[in-house]
Amino acid sequence: MLEIINSRRSVRQWKNEQVSEEHIQKILEAAMNAPSAGNEQPWYFIVVKDKDLLVKASSINLYGSFVKNAPVAILICADLRLERFKGYWVQDCSAAAQNLLLAAHSLGLGAVWTSIYPIEDRIKGCRQLFNLPEEIIPLTLIPIGYPLTAAGERKSRFDVSRVRQNSW
Repeated sequence: MLEIINSRRSVRQWKNEQVSEEHIQKILEAAMNAPSAGNEQPWYFIVVKDKDLLVKASSINLYGSFVKNAPVAILICADLRLERFKGYWVQDCSAAAQNLLLAAHSLGLGAVWTSIYPIEDRIKGCRQLFNLPEEIIPLTLIPIGYPLTAAGERKSRFDVSRVRQNSW
């Protein structure tokens, strides 16, 4: 697990190769096994394979033009009606997103988090494109595929100067 965590990278270029339904299910299962406040599990996932939707989605986030080149993307949303502890949906869905990213990497796939929430125009764009009801909030759109190139050598990001013992 530590090797998976320490070697995962954001991938923005993919081979023109479909991701199997089996892999998508494994990725979603990992996402849904994330911790959540009070075990509320407020998440919903939209699996996007339609090329027209991927092209349109690539214009929602100024920094997400590469989304159109992914074979699949997963939109992680929260259903506010499922909230037991108001406001914790962001942490819950973020934990699901991290599990999703790690699961994808463990299967030899590459993915990248593209932010939707809290930028209003991105939220509105996703609402319109994916027909989201008002109580559904999109957090992130994660494009996934087989990396076009192998990852380079990993330099550790551990920084002892960012660690404090017992207090600041």
